[in-house]
Amino acid sequence: MTIDKAMFILAGSMIIVSTLLAMFHSPNWHWFTLFVGANMIQSAFTGFCPPSILMRKLGMKTSAELASATRS
Repeated sequence: MTIDKAMFILAGSMIIVSTLLAMFHSPNWHWFTLFVGANMIQSAFTGFCPPSILMRKLGMKTSAELASATRS
C-alpha cells in the first residue's frame, strides 16, 4: 500500500468515525470533522501532512517512488 492510498483511508475513516460520534455521542465531534477537512485542504496547498511523515518512517512509499523503482 502506498502513502497516497493510506492517506485517503485514514482521512475517510476519521471523517466517518467523527460523524458517527457526533450523531450518537456529542455534537461537539463535528469540530474534529472540521479539523480533518481543514487539514486536507491545507495539505493540498502546502504538501505538509503529519501522518504521511509517520507513514514514511514506517517504510511506506509514495506512488511516484514505486513507479520510478519499477522503471529502473
